[in-house]
Amino acid sequence: MISLSFLLFVDDMAPQASGLSPPVTFIALTPCLDRSRPQTLLRMSSQAEEAAEQTSNTVEAPTSSSSTETDPTNGTIITVTVGATVPTGFEHTAAEEVKEKIGVDARVSKDRGRIYFPITTDKLFQVHLLRSVDNLFVVVAEYDHYQFKESKEETLNELQELASKLPWTSALEVWRLNRTLKKKKGHRKAGNATRAKSNAEPSEVPAAAAAAETEQQELPQVMSPDDDDAKAEVTPDSETRQQDLEDTAPEVKLIKFRVTCNRAGDKHSFSSNEAARDFGGAVQEFFQWKADMTKFDIEVLLNIHNDEVVIGIALTEESLHRRNISHFGPTTLRSTLCYGMLRLCKPQESDIILDPMCGTGAIPLEGAIEFNESFYIAGDNNDMAVNRTVNNICHIQKRRADKGSPCGLPIDTVQWDLSNLPIRTSSVDIIITDMPFGKRMGSRKKNWDLYPSCLREMARVCRPGSGKAVLLTQDKKCFAKAISRMGGLWRKLHTVWVNVGGLHAGVYLLKRTGSVFGQTPEDVHESRGRGDAQKDERDDKELC
Repeated sequence: MISLSFLLFVDDMAPQASGLSPPVTFIALTPCLDRSRPQTLLRMSSQAEEAAEQTSNTVEAPTSSSSTETDPTNGTIITVTVGATVPTGFEHTAAEEVKEKIGVDARVSKDRGRIYFPITTDKLFQVHLLRSVDNLFVVVAEYDHYQFKESKEETLNELQELASKLPWTSALEVWRLNRTLKKKKGHRKAGNATRAKSNAEPSEVPAAAAAAETEQQELPQVMSPDDDDAKAEVTPDSETRQQDLEDTAPEVKLIKFRVTCNRAGDKHSFSSNEAARDFGGAVQEFFQWKADMTKFDIEVLLNIHNDEVVIGIALTEESLHRRNISHFGPTTLRSTLCYGMLRLCKPQESDIILDPMCGTGAIPLEGAIEFNESFYIAGDNNDMAVNRTVNNICHIQKRRADKGSPCGLPIDTVQWDLSNLPIRTSSVDIIITDMPFGKRMGSRKKNWDLYPSCLREMARVCRPGSGKAVLLTQDKKCFAKAISRMGGLWRKLHTVWVNVGGLHAGVYLLKRTGSVFGQTPEDVHESRGRGDAQKDERDDKELC
């Protein structure tokens, strides 16, 4: 007899946008199972086997995500669909990288921030070489137009039945192969668990996982009256037989799992909490796995975007955007977003690339690793930021040295005044930086003086006619006004709208025109000149 008890953590404090639900993770207490029953990876109960043979007339047939002629467990090469979460706005950039490095066409999802592409199991290692993706998962099944029931109860019952009808075999085989490709790491930490991809900042569900797990451990063991009766009727003979069964049964590691639901849309009759709870309970009953919030082996993903439903199994333990930075600052950029910005400006061999507001050095570090035929100069006016950059560079160099790789990086760091860079005029090929949003760093008021001064100094050091700039900012109004006051030194080529920590920001690709610096009428120079004159008068009075 199986006795199940469930525990679900809900973050009531997390902000929720209209029609958007934060990711929810299902967790259940360990079921009471007969220990004499064999424990296997693809284990399922007899009831689940019967349910798997039944077909549903109300659920759309899933899109096939794998193809093979024989059983994949025999070592046959199979083709599966892999999904990837990418920085919002850079989906096509990620698709280009997939085509370039893997040689297959990627499909951009209707849900922003995700792409899908086919891959064979013999090339599975290549997906971990992608630099533009945050998380990877193998697709179990896809429903492009899932017909949800009108009532909540019918919909949730349908999700429970769906768990036993999905083609799990190929996806689980890919998960097993993926584990052999990566070095064994410790159990996932709570801070690396959430893989939400939405237009709002994901809530810190994993951060409370430890609290939920502690509460789970404190709960008393659930036991039915039948279990009490069976225990009371135990005889010495039955104890001996049970001991013999335990001694002879092979010890197989019990698979631990969790289910994470990411939902977006305002026309659903159910919440993410309810979908994760019911679908997760059905998965546990189907496989007889043990649920665990943090020390899980398998993470099952239930992604719902309006009428699109995708079920997958995660292939990454933690987001790949954490790969370079060991010393974080208040506004550290994700390495995957840095890579998208670098691809936008297409660095060439021997290019001089400048980041005048480097912060922790995330952009030049990503460039020095991936586009290492260019040379990078990272600078900032804050000494703490420069120190973080130096520490991050040393961390990468040490890591490369430990692996036996050349530890040198084409990068240097400088502390400077942004409005008066110690760089020769027209000597830089590309400028790429994350400008202050005016929220965590600086202020909107200061940006009205900072942005014109910054753009003018960038125009001075950038090569006329061929130079480019890729600038990230959330203060769009101030940036547009500053560009219009540059007297034709910069021309806007392209804008990519991205989601940075829940903020709607823009990545602007600018082209340095052929106008000669110092020979164009910039009214920003006049306004700054008046301010400088007043400051000089105050300084003269103080000296007198």
